[in-house]
Amino acid sequence: MIRVVVSGTGQMGALTRATIEAQPDMEVTGIIEPLGEEASHLYPIGSDPAALFAIARPDVVVDFTNASFTGRLVDAAIAHGVRPVIATSGVPREVVDRLRDECARARIGAVLAPNLALGAVVLMHLADVAARYFDSVEVIELHHDRKVDAPSGTALETARRLRAARGSDFVHNEPTLEHLPGARGAELGGVAVHSVRLPGFVAHQEVIFGGQGQTLSLRHDSTGRDSFMPGVLLAVREVMNLNGLVEGLGALMGLP
Repeated sequence: MIRVVVSGTGQMGALTRATIEAQPDMEVTGIIEPLGEEASHLYPIGSDPAALFAIARPDVVVDFTNASFTGRLVDAAIAHGVRPVIATSGVPREVVDRLRDECARARIGAVLAPNLALGAVVLMHLADVAARYFDSVEVIELHHDRKVDAPSGTALETARRLRAARGSDFVHNEPTLEHLPGARGAELGGVAVHSVRLPGFVAHQEVIFGGQGQTLSLRHDSTGRDSFMPGVLLAVREVMNLNGLVEGLGALMGLP
């Protein structure tokens, strides 16, 4: 049995807990952050990761909190030999670098995946392939109105990968006359990035390439939060076989 602590008590944390409970090879042994009276009868709960790890003795911790908490969680996990699966977006690079160094030193696995939807990972892979054949590209990400960061971690990672795959900046249109500041969105390496925040959305991303006389559109839609659960289970199982940090699910899915 893989012993799992779930970090986060929102909708994603609750769904992750229920999904892990349904697996024959996994069990939930603790919750980070108070979940409520009912949950307190089932698992150890606390806001201090180190104290909870000492009680719950997990193999893996799945993090669905926020980037400001992840650094503290990572430090406690490494100190207790717990393998982190970080599904939080916007984790600072210094925290990622520390996680990589400490996992290599301790020879324990970790997965950092800002998007755990398998289709979103495939979209980024296909976008990497297309990036070599087009001079211009824009990324539009659409999320629910309660998402606190913009652009999304997936959109940032997509833009970085597009720039790397092309090997140089894309051609980015700069308007001569801008009636509203920021109308062309943000820009990274010539990749325009636009964020939409509206009720009714869950998590969606479209990558649009433009070339002479043609466009190519790649789109992924998560219509429910359960779309992330196959990726959570994949990461929890595979992190047990790793000896260091893996960024993104692509490597775990057999993608380059």
